[in-house]
Amino acid sequence: MIKPIELVIFDCDGVLVDSERIAARVQVALGGELGWPLTEDEVVDRFIGRSHAAIHEQVADQLGPDTAAIWSARFEQLHREAVDAELAPVDGLPEALDALTLPTCVASSGSHDKMRHTLGRTGLYERFAGRIFSSTEVSRGKPAPDLFLHAAQQMGVDPEACVVVEDSRPGVHAARAAGMRAFGYAGGLTPAERLEGPDTVVFYEMRELPSLIAERQPPLRQVPPIHKI
Repeated sequence: MIKPIELVIFDCDGVLVDSERIAARVQVALGGELGWPLTEDEVVDRFIGRSHAAIHEQVADQLGPDTAAIWSARFEQLHREAVDAELAPVDGLPEALDALTLPTCVASSGSHDKMRHTLGRTGLYERFAGRIFSSTEVSRGKPAPDLFLHAAQQMGVDPEACVVVEDSRPGVHAARAAGMRAFGYAGGLTPAERLEGPDTVVFYEMRELPSLIAERQPPLRQVPPIHKI
């Protein structure tokens, strides 16, 4: 039996805040600057949805640990400058949050400091304060299920009663591995076909999320009336 949905777990980058476009642009620029030319599509495939540690490891494998350290420091600087100049919530996200009646939380590959900055810049931090979880709290990041299972445990909700809103392939894989239903947002950088899969609804407009979730709530069990004799 399908359990009623009790908790909506949001990824942060690319789902709450429109930061993945900024991150991809900076990563492409750094690749050209430091000797690893990458297209935006390659950045999406390799980096989007993964933790800072996982990205650093890939760069170190490609360019060596010293260059990876430079890459990380430069990314932090350039990304923060761009976020301060242009970051906004994902289109339709505030309206979707206003319409949702279920409990929510955030579970992101980003650090708490990063989320405090990006969510704070967009006026979203207070909506989730006290219900924000980072991959730094678990041993394995996405696509492993650890972060989403941790969020569900901290929120006191069975994983099967959770849905996850994600915009990356590692993210939807992590949701499925956790036994959760996924909503794959294809209005950002990741193509819809990379989000598709079992127990996954792919959608393009964030404003539609509340109705999509409501449509997937199982019907309430009807208790037959008791007839007095």
